[in-house]
Amino acid sequence: MEAMRHSSTFLRPPADAAASSFYALVVLNQRLPRFAPVLWSHARLRVFADGGANRVYDGMPELFPEVDPMEIRHSYFRTKFGFGFLSYHGLISVLYVKNKATYYVSGGANLRWYKPDIIRGDMDSIRPEVKEFYINLGVPIDDLSNDQDTTDLHKCVAHICESMDELDKSNLCILVAGALGGRFDHEAGNINVLYKFSNIRIVLLSNDCLIQLLPKTHCHEIHIQSLAEGPHCGLVPIGAPSTSTTTTGLQWDLTDTGMSFGSLISTSNIVLAEKITVKSDTDLLWTISIKKGI
Repeated sequence: MEAMRHSSTFLRPPADAAASSFYALVVLNQRLPRFAPVLWSHARLRVFADGGANRVYDGMPELFPEVDPMEIRHSYFRTKFGFGFLSYHGLISVLYVKNKATYYVSGGANLRWYKPDIIRGDMDSIRPEVKEFYINLGVPIDDLSNDQDTTDLHKCVAHICESMDELDKSNLCILVAGALGGRFDHEAGNINVLYKFSNIRIVLLSNDCLIQLLPKTHCHEIHIQSLAEGPHCGLVPIGAPSTSTTTTGLQWDLTDTGMSFGSLISTSNIVLAEKITVKSDTDLLWTISIKKGI
């Protein structure tokens, strides 16, 4: 069985992380994680899901309290370190202020604002003044209010997949900010999207943890970014029971172990090794804590 490799290098500053994936970012209508600027700098395609536009408009300035909010929304600002901006493709190299997840760069090429490539969804949450702000920046608005059978995340993931050819999709990883921590039915809908697009790498993110699907079609190697994530983790069989799951690298490894709701599931486990391996006869959700210091 072919091995699928996973690594949360998107939690690290771009200068420290090798670019092995084509990252796309979807922002949902929940509070931005404190490391949202890091995710933004990795992403080459950015999509706001309806009210996610409100979260960036309001939330990005909160991550840079020493800077005027309008300057942050345009990502060009003066600090005690000099001028800074966030550039396209995350080409950020001069200074990283860790506690504030802030990057400072010199130069003037490839200036990018905190401006998405598109805003998509049923448009029942975006505030009028926020919508007008992004329209004035030339951002396309894709109103899909006629489709009430899919979630805003589903609509955004579908757009990303439609925007890429098959070759690019093989290296695609979609990061979803604000996917966890709100209403449980929203979280369940987001997890359902992982199963609907099981052939695409999608990572659901909050301030506290990440979740991604480990398809049964592969065995999995998870390379732990120990400065950014862990040690708490879990493996959960949401879609169907597992009759056989085997792992290495955990404090409580599984060996040909069955898991199902109402019986054993692997929660509150601990990563011990830099590489975790997982093999199962069913799709599993992998979750790992994100460290407070990033």
